[in-house]
Amino acid sequence: MQHILSRLKPYLRWIILGGTLFFLITAFKNNWQEVAAIRIATLGWLTLAIALCVTLLAHIWSGWVWTWILEEFNQTVNIPQFVRVYLQTNIAKYLPGNVWHYYGRISAAKTAGIPTSIAALSVLLEPLLMAAAAILLALLGIQSAIALTQSYIQLLLFFVLAGVLLAIHPHLLNLAMRLLSRMKFQSTTTNTSDRVLCQIKRYPWRPLLGELGFVGLRGTGFLLTLLAIIPLSIERIPLLFAAFSLAWVLGLVIPGAPGGLGVFEVTAIALLQHSFSTGAVISAIALYRFISITAEAAGAGLAWLNERLIVGN
Repeated sequence: MQHILSRLKPYLRWIILGGTLFFLITAFKNNWQEVAAIRIATLGWLTLAIALCVTLLAHIWSGWVWTWILEEFNQTVNIPQFVRVYLQTNIAKYLPGNVWHYYGRISAAKTAGIPTSIAALSVLLEPLLMAAAAILLALLGIQSAIALTQSYIQLLLFFVLAGVLLAIHPHLLNLAMRLLSRMKFQSTTTNTSDRVLCQIKRYPWRPLLGELGFVGLRGTGFLLTLLAIIPLSIERIPLLFAAFSLAWVLGLVIPGAPGGLGVFEVTAIALLQHSFSTGAVISAIALYRFISITAEAAGAGLAWLNERLIVGN
C-alpha cells in the first residue's frame, strides 16, 4: 500500500487540480445565466475598492506578524525591512511548486543575519498559526452555518485545532530547532554565527492573535466582495466567516494549484450555495480571487517602490 501511495503522490496535485476545475466548470455551466444577470451598482464598485484596500492591509499586517514570529526566537529585526521582504515575496506563491515565497523569505532573513534554521522554522510556523486562526474562527461561527452544523464536523475541527495548537508548543518547536540545527551542521560547514541555537521560551500567543487578525481581515474582504453583489443581513456574517475560514484553510493545506487556486473556490461554493444565490457566490468568489491577487501584486509593487526610495535617499 505504501509503495502504491508513493507512486501516486506525484500525481495527487494534478488529480486535485483536475477535480476542482471540473467542479468549477460544471458550477459555472449550470449557473451562467444567473452570473450573467448580475449587475454591480456604483456603491458596489466602491465596496469592491474598500475590499481591495482591506485585503492589501491584511497582507501588510501578515508581514508584520512574521516579524513577531522571528522575535519569539529572540531575533532583532528591522520591521519595515522585513515587511517589505514579505510583500515582495508573497506574489511568488503563485509560481509552480508553491514554495518560492518561503525560499525568498529565508534567503532575505539569512542575509539580514538571522540563522537559517530560525528563518526556516519561522516560515514553517507561519502557516500553522494561520491554520489554527482560521479553524478557530470557523468554530466560532459554525453554529450559524447551516451546512456545517453536523456534530462530527465540529468535532473533527476541534481535534485538528488541538493538534495544531499542540504542534506549536515551545517544547515541540525547540525540538524542531535542535533537529534542524543538527541536520544542517552535520551535512554542511557554515558560519559560527549560524550555529547559535535560539530557543522559544513561551507559547506564541502574540503571533497567533496576529494571525487571527489576518484571517479576520481576509474574511472581511470576502464579505465586502459579496456585499457588493447582494445585500447581506447581520445574522449571515458568522456563516460567511465560518465558510470563508474553512475554504481558506483548505486552500492553504491541500495540494493543488499554487496559492490555493481552485481548492478555495470549490470549498466556498460548496459551503455557501445552499444559503445564498449560487450565481452571486460564484461571482463573488471570482471577484475576490482577482482582488486578492491584485492586492498581493500591489503590495509587492509598493514594497519595491518604498525600497527604491530608501536607496535613493
